Amino acid sequence: MSASDPREVAKFDSASHRFWDTDGEFAPLHHLNPARAQFIAERSQLAGARVLDVGCGGGLLAEALARAGAAVTAIDLAPGMIEVARLHALEAGLSIDYQQRSTASLLPTEAGRYDLVTCMEMLEHVPEPGATIGELAALVRPGGRVFISTINRNLRSFMLAIVGAEYVAQLLPRGTHEYERLIRPAELAQWGRAAGLRLQEVTGLEYNPALRHAKLTRDCSVNYLAAFERSAVD
Repeated sequence: MSASDPREVAKFDSASHRFWDTDGEFAPLHHLNPARAQFIAERSQLAGARVLDVGCGGGLLAEALARAGAAVTAIDLAPGMIEVARLHALEAGLSIDYQQRSTASLLPTEAGRYDLVTCMEMLEHVPEPGATIGELAALVRPGGRVFISTINRNLRSFMLAIVGAEYVAQLLPRGTHEYERLIRPAELAQWGRAAGLRLQEVTGLEYNPALRHAKLTRDCSVNYLAAFERSAVD
């Protein structure tokens, strides 16, 4: 089973009260979210689907999926994030099942019960991403899909996602990302195969901070999204 990094959980928990400030440190996530939701919606049937959003933070993606008609369960280890997410969903009139728990804790009762499992911008913050992908795979039903977004590991991503975003433009707090924890698509695909997932597609996610806008692209050198499918026959 995968493990969490208490330092990472504490880092995001301490900033949870600012999650829905669209001009704060979480602003890039707000700008990325429409493209992430578009990627998922164009590759799955959301209306009536049972969806698990892992590492949900304050609920950006969970709310978008719920608005598209999905029955959403969303989990995060940061208690502040779950509290903020619940309050925001209540204000928005959305029914989302938010729970402060791990994927490992769901496995005994929820394995294979979700049509879709999503995990956005989380894998680069856990110590054993391969093990985490194994748990995502176990929670989705045979024939179901797993959607992951993360950051590539190369010189370009280092310069843009870390040096540029954290130190020059100060779009993110310094130390948000550690270069060694960034994930190459080939590594993600390998972990997926080991977990019984078939990689269907990898798509780049290009972010323009000046325009406060993100779009899907063929360039996967920095941010990217991956769509997996669990084999229909184990």
